[in-house]
Amino acid sequence: MDQKTFCRSEERLCSPWPVWFGEDTTQAGFLGLIVDISSGGLAFTCPPDRCRFREGQKLTVRFDVPQFGRVDDPEAMVGVIRTGWLRSVVTRGRTCRIGLQFDQPLSLKPAEEAILVDLCHTAAPP
Repeated sequence: MDQKTFCRSEERLCSPWPVWFGEDTTQAGFLGLIVDISSGGLAFTCPPDRCRFREGQKLTVRFDVPQFGRVDDPEAMVGVIRTGWLRSVVTRGRTCRIGLQFDQPLSLKPAEEAILVDLCHTAAPP
């Protein structure tokens, strides 16, 4: 098994939400697609021409996550802006995959929140 797999302290939520990224909040204008997310970071893909970054570089990301627990509006989203450090940058063919570790963790664990919401919806009477 991959060494990085053992280092993960929480499960990641896999979801193809958009992410805007750049070197700072004023330049977070490049669009990518989230691969997975946890409270401590995220991985996303983008076209190789937008992948001018290197490991160790600071990056700002802007994205939305579901507002878990909103039964009145299950599609409600919360906007998040985070800075962090690039931990991996891998280009393969027409895709660049970027791994980012947040400077400040999210206040929720997305995969755990999604599971709880699914369980509540499944257990709720019709």
